[in-house]
Amino acid sequence: MGKHFVIIAGEEAGPKSNKMGGIWNVIHEEAQTLAALFDSGQLDTKEDKEILVVGPYYAHRGADWNRGLNRITEMKEFDSLNPGEELCKSLESLENSGIKVFTGSKFVGRTKIGYLQFQTSDFGKIRSMYKGNEMNLESRIKSEAYEHLGLDSLRYENMSNGPEYTHYLCLSYAVSELVRLLLSTASESSEIPDAASTHASTHSSIPCPRVSLHCHEFGVFYAPARLKKLGIPVNTVATLHATLPGRTAGYNTIQKRRNNDSTWPSGVPENLAALEALAAYADTVTAVGESTRQEARLFYGINGIVIRNGITIESDKIDWDLKESSLKRIRKFLSENLYKYHGGERIEPEKIIPIFTISRLEVENKGYPDLLDSLVALEHIIKNNILEGHMQEEIRVICFLVTAEGSKTNLPSGFPVNLPKEVLVGNELRIQQMIEDRGLDFSKMVRGKRSVAALLYPQILSSSDGGLGMEVEDFMAGCCAGIFPSRYDPFLLTGLEAGKEGTPSVVSRVCGFSDAIKTIESLKEALGGVIVVDNIGLSYYEIILDYALAVSYFTRNFIEDRVKYKLLCREAFLLAKDMGWKAPTEQYYELISGARFCKQ
Repeated sequence: MGKHFVIIAGEEAGPKSNKMGGIWNVIHEEAQTLAALFDSGQLDTKEDKEILVVGPYYAHRGADWNRGLNRITEMKEFDSLNPGEELCKSLESLENSGIKVFTGSKFVGRTKIGYLQFQTSDFGKIRSMYKGNEMNLESRIKSEAYEHLGLDSLRYENMSNGPEYTHYLCLSYAVSELVRLLLSTASESSEIPDAASTHASTHSSIPCPRVSLHCHEFGVFYAPARLKKLGIPVNTVATLHATLPGRTAGYNTIQKRRNNDSTWPSGVPENLAALEALAAYADTVTAVGESTRQEARLFYGINGIVIRNGITIESDKIDWDLKESSLKRIRKFLSENLYKYHGGERIEPEKIIPIFTISRLEVENKGYPDLLDSLVALEHIIKNNILEGHMQEEIRVICFLVTAEGSKTNLPSGFPVNLPKEVLVGNELRIQQMIEDRGLDFSKMVRGKRSVAALLYPQILSSSDGGLGMEVEDFMAGCCAGIFPSRYDPFLLTGLEAGKEGTPSVVSRVCGFSDAIKTIESLKEALGGVIVVDNIGLSYYEIILDYALAVSYFTRNFIEDRVKYKLLCREAFLLAKDMGWKAPTEQYYELISGARFCKQ
């Protein structure tokens, strides 16, 4: 084969989706970093290399299996792909079988990243043959999956999440077909064998197949399992970002691990868990954190290794001008809209200290009760500081809770300070009620009776979100601190994203991020920019108090000692920079290719 294809696959691979959370950033950063490493010539090999990022294509409204997200794939950001001979033949074969592939490319230096998006929504309309019987492609995929791996699609597709299961199975099939066809075009024979008649002997004449496959999350785990069952020699890695039983058990997973209790909690989606268990067929299983690695062993009997997530920071210093302008913008927005929509005393912008949390809307798993209770404790700490003369009486701490059931349109003026209940749905209503029950809404703050408030921001942040109108990175830069009190969180990329913007943060010990901090040797003497709260070994009241004290530490330094506060910002920035994507990407590449990068 003239090239070595490195295929990175995932449900959210390719164009960024309009949702909170997810692994798109991980896949994107891995591809970008690998391309940069290839471009730098640090790989000890003479063969050409091509990176392919593969995922789904949602052509129009209703094509997405998740009707709530209603994603539409946008490919305009990409250049044309211009595939080489091997890839061109493989894409033609896919098209001939009825599988539509939408392509694009981007360059990192001189290294190209190809993007292949499979349209799975019409697999039920494509005619296909399987063992002499004519059926649609979707039925063929399910029949083959049952024969090879015992996946009972007849039962799984009739569950409430049946469309999701079917989509993942079809997407994985398309990924594995791409791999099979790439290897077939490399053989001396011009004939491309049908998957139904493919055996290990078909490819025995290929001494060193040069296709590597890295699959992120269970949505594409059927791909390496199918390739293994077909006897197709390809190096595969399956990466778990969490486990379904662990995510369902949430914070109870810690106790399950301690008790070696491998029983699944009620509510685990059986069909998706069946796909997740297929990670065992990959040559190597990795987890983004130690807790996820332990979950995989506990719930599935799968042994894996930990390769942490990371973040890419190109700058060597914090953009202090951006931080100052973003802070000024947030303060002005809050001051003007609080007075306009809630009346009471006009709060001067300079007296407002914005902090934030941002996550998916998982109320218990993300620790929202802990966060809100800690803000109540923070109120008493600030009140005591004011009485002792350590803080001005006019100071107001406002915590943004950025979390949403989905993207919103046609929002009222002044959103989210102006937040009518009609705007809220599902767990958004629950969190708003929790805020009001604790007296953390604005009614007492504007009357001068409270110094701390919580502001629900039920929208996906962007420059056109109908609220602040700020991108995520600008918003994080403008806040004085982040707080991430997760009770269950496999990694917590948002902690690194805050550090990238020079914003210090408070994180829970349960996060995989806190495990990763322990491995950072160069900064072990200076980690004040990230405070880890032990939410495993302490009592609930101690945990709440520690969160409140940690936030108080950042806010007091922000108010009283800007020099020290800037040092804390720099420590957070340096920690994030030290946890870049280079080392994880090198580890992934070594696993799927057997090649090492040259150390320079």
